[in-house]
Amino acid sequence: MKALFLVMTGGAVGAALRYLVGRGLSAQMTDTGWPWGTFAVNLLGGFAMGVLAGWLVARGEGVAGGRDDLRLLLGVGILGGFTTFSAFSLEMAMMIERGQVGLAFVYAALSVLAALLALFVGLWLARGVLA
Repeated sequence: MKALFLVMTGGAVGAALRYLVGRGLSAQMTDTGWPWGTFAVNLLGGFAMGVLAGWLVARGEGVAGGRDDLRLLLGVGILGGFTTFSAFSLEMAMMIERGQVGLAFVYAALSVLAALLALFVGLWLARGVLA
């Protein structure tokens, strides 16, 4: 129950931060058609996940082991609510560090393309049912 509470609390904070960053950038940027808010959040989230993973390893907690409270609150909760791209980036980095470069790029390509396909299938279904 404690783990779930940590993830939920962090997720709420991360989602609020994502909203504020996106809103702040939307107010600052002209209408270029580029999704600056999402782009910035994904870059910030990837950077923050790298810092967090390195810090946890330096503390002897590892990325997925040791005392999980900080990883659950900060990594899964806050960064998960801020962007799932940060977890995706960490998983790819871990594959690359294990020498699975090809697998990492297949994972990246399939994740993006399959998610895009799933989105279009969802749109198609919703438009057919709700139209």
